[in-house]
Amino acid sequence: MAVWATALAAVVAFMGIGLVDPILPSIAKGLDASPSQVSLLFTSYFLITAVAMLVTGFVSSRIGGRRTLLLGLALVVLFAGLAGTSGSVGELVGFRAGWGLGNALFVSTSLAVIVGAASGGSSAAILLYESALGLGMACGPLLGAVLGDASWRYPFYGTAALMAIGFALIVALLKEQPRPTRRIGLLDPLKALGHKGLATTAAGAFFYNYGFFTVLAFTPFVLNMSPYRSGAVFFGWGVLLAVCSVLVAPRLQARFGSANVAAASLVLFAADLGVIAFGSKAVIVTGVIVSGAFIGINNTVFTEMALEVSDSPRPVASAGYNFVRWFAAAAAPFLAPKLEEHFNVHVPFLVATVTCLIAAGVLFGARRTLAVVDRHDAPTAAGRAPAIPAAA
Repeated sequence: MAVWATALAAVVAFMGIGLVDPILPSIAKGLDASPSQVSLLFTSYFLITAVAMLVTGFVSSRIGGRRTLLLGLALVVLFAGLAGTSGSVGELVGFRAGWGLGNALFVSTSLAVIVGAASGGSSAAILLYESALGLGMACGPLLGAVLGDASWRYPFYGTAALMAIGFALIVALLKEQPRPTRRIGLLDPLKALGHKGLATTAAGAFFYNYGFFTVLAFTPFVLNMSPYRSGAVFFGWGVLLAVCSVLVAPRLQARFGSANVAAASLVLFAADLGVIAFGSKAVIVTGVIVSGAFIGINNTVFTEMALEVSDSPRPVASAGYNFVRWFAAAAAPFLAPKLEEHFNVHVPFLVATVTCLIAAGVLFGARRTLAVVDRHDAPTAAGRAPAIPAAA
């Protein structure tokens, strides 16, 4: 029950990433803001999340996993509720930043808690976590659409209410987890990036995530649909992301190798972005949904490479990796509308196309260094243990 309570809260936490997608145009209209101003909702969220990666291990290794989860949930409940009361885009951006801090504390700790509390083995627990990630990414836009159709404020109130339920479940069902034998220092994640393989993976993930969050944060303005229609598009995107992350990526890795799979998927994602750049609205919708497949594969493969390529403890390697890649998630939502304002609507997607090709080149060039990932385990595709996500 403790595992399921944590997993349920994790689903809601991952919902928060895509929750605002269908209501971005509604927020812009309701607060009389430009697309570039509203896109700061993503920028502030992920910028704080990136920096918080240096803090989460430091905190959880000192106060314990349960208290870290509850602290993160409490911050999300507080700031998500306050976001719904915002009277200006500046207030909303600020509250979203506080939300990002809470989400970072919760999500970065929830995997370790699920694995530690599960009785069915770590592989089953990790699969449950990945499923929570995929389900949250798929359902976030849907929840945003359903609640946002009445008012752009309601999705924020809804998230606060759901996370409050998650808080109560964890208080009631989850016992304190054993603390790490070694405390994590604030600079440990940065020191871990001195490893060539981890640094290469983080660099590739940086360029890849620029493309990922160009799709997530910018296309709602290009589509300019009602919350329901936009939510349906990103729900389809999220379903493909979840399926390819959990079911497809491990099988491809087992057959072709992690670096090769990621590089090929990035080239296909770049081609998809190129089609989106010049497509009609129907083509853009199709391209966005299809991109979920490439994003799902890349998320899983990048995560496994980050956690297996170095000799650093997994929480430390994950924190360093995420510290780098979330900066791209913060940059893309801010730069894409600016590029449209200065050039045209095609340029943001073309820039994202180039960054994905750079990421593919980085991985392909380092494929020998990254081959160690595939030598950690050599199960068959059907029996391959799923990767531990570093999505937070």
